[in-house]
Amino acid sequence: MQSLALIENWPVTTAATAVVRADGTVLGSHGPISHRFPLASVTKPLAAYAVLVAYEEGAVELDEPAGPDGSTVRHLLAHTSGLAFDQHRVTSAPGTRRLYSNAGFEVLGEHVAKATGIPFAAYLREAVLEPLGMASTSFEGSPARDAVSTVDDLARFAAEVQTPRLLDPRTVLEAMTVVHPGLSGVLPGYGHQKNNDWGLGFEIRDAKSPHWTGASSSPRTFGHFGQSGTFLWIDPDAGAACVALTDRPFGPWAVEAWPPFTDAVLAELRAA
Repeated sequence: MQSLALIENWPVTTAATAVVRADGTVLGSHGPISHRFPLASVTKPLAAYAVLVAYEEGAVELDEPAGPDGSTVRHLLAHTSGLAFDQHRVTSAPGTRRLYSNAGFEVLGEHVAKATGIPFAAYLREAVLEPLGMASTSFEGSPARDAVSTVDDLARFAAEVQTPRLLDPRTVLEAMTVVHPGLSGVLPGYGHQKNNDWGLGFEIRDAKSPHWTGASSSPRTFGHFGQSGTFLWIDPDAGAACVALTDRPFGPWAVEAWPPFTDAVLAELRAA
């Protein structure tokens, strides 16, 4: 795909990208797809997928108590538990505001580890990474931000999310469906959003503006970006997903570069 070469214009030292279909076909890639990059918050979809495996295995229930009083696993996955961004303190009642929370994902990891009797890093590896052949992905530390991976590995994950083998497709559909619709909140890096919609561990584009995906991205697009200059989006209407990893922290350069890149990728997919 010629559009992928646009990453060469990004003001970064190293970048890699790939587009993958639901059947796992990699339509194109550019850059060192085996280079390992810190994922920052793109760790969260991987962690969420492991939580959903634990749910399907019966180790946890989505609506069981977890986190602050009145909060559940579902609240934590959807950033509506009331926990602060990076501190284990409560700032609002569960289900009333969309407060993007690294602390919430750390509580999730602790909850699943206690329920399964397996450290969360080991559970994520056994439940998600090993079955998908993501041998270049490592995770130790916070389930919110501490994974390191490659474009090649994340393309495998993106194919899985589009055509699930580890989860029931109905569970993935729930993960990409808005939890607690209509809640406002801040999308990190993009300011306050009136409808700051999220599913279970995945951010949902809907009508957000500004946004890190493209102007032509469908409202159903879901995924995540990271402060290490990384993103993964899945556009069900396009029937494809895109991964891009860089070695420059997110900033104004990404706000400018990412949307036109995504629009170029989508235009090439439509023309194919």
